[in-house]
Amino acid sequence: MTTITASTAPGLSHHRAAVNGTELHYVTAGDAGSPVLLVHGFPESWWAFRAAIPLLAERHRVVAVDLRGFGDSRIAERDHDSATAAEDLHQLIASLGLGPVHLLAQDISGGTAYRLVRAHPEDVLSFTGVEMGLAGFGLEGFADVTSGGSWHIGVLAAPDGLGELLLSGHERELLGSWAFPTMTAVPDAVTGADVDEMSRGYARPGGWRGAVGLYRSMLAEGEELRHLARERVVDVPALAVGGGGGPFTAATLSQVFADVSTAQVDGVGHYVALEAPGALAEALLAFLASTDVGHPERPVEPA
Repeated sequence: MTTITASTAPGLSHHRAAVNGTELHYVTAGDAGSPVLLVHGFPESWWAFRAAIPLLAERHRVVAVDLRGFGDSRIAERDHDSATAAEDLHQLIASLGLGPVHLLAQDISGGTAYRLVRAHPEDVLSFTGVEMGLAGFGLEGFADVTSGGSWHIGVLAAPDGLGELLLSGHERELLGSWAFPTMTAVPDAVTGADVDEMSRGYARPGGWRGAVGLYRSMLAEGEELRHLARERVVDVPALAVGGGGGPFTAATLSQVFADVSTAQVDGVGHYVALEAPGALAEALLAFLASTDVGHPERPVEPA
């Protein structure tokens, strides 16, 4: 049996874009319908959406990006943060002539995606959060190990490159023996090939820096994000998709978006796109159909 890898996944095209002083890797699928931009979390890459992309591409043009420092995008600098990642996405959307997009973000990319829609509302037609939170709205609690939080947040956010030092060389073990087994509920939803592919980007020299930057941002940007929310709630339609975290995503988005719909995917853990790609695609397609009413399709430049 042939193992599907990032380079052999059917129906997908791979691209690179020079934006904001870096180079982002992204994949595309579909040639009609409104554009959808998929943004992964941790410890993932675009590959987390591999099974969902063909389902979405039946009705939409789909772009799934590797954030700076993740997957096959260029390694991040040591001072990387969520504001830089948001500007990367803004410039990617502009360089592809893609906007406005239906933006989907999951897990730790929530802060990046929220910054994007606040700074560049013209880029975003709708916002979907999947198992995500925001600093300043309860997400920091997941760093408190005394109350059931996870140790990895403190390790990644530690100063002086300590996270890189401790985790480098252990990428596959971390993803395959800890992250996915402990945070998924669907047996065998994440295969050995999935672990191989997603751990590959972290195993590069400096490959942890993208995650380090986003987790450091998470522990530092709470007051700033609360200030943004006090200034103005976001008025684009939003969808909160819950998995193992239940209503946490909906409770977060309802504080920063004016119009929030909800979808709960039962029987899964934290990694909804990997554990239930069909259910996620079904919920997302229904939401996108409702938000596309009155928004005629815009032509897009070839990637």
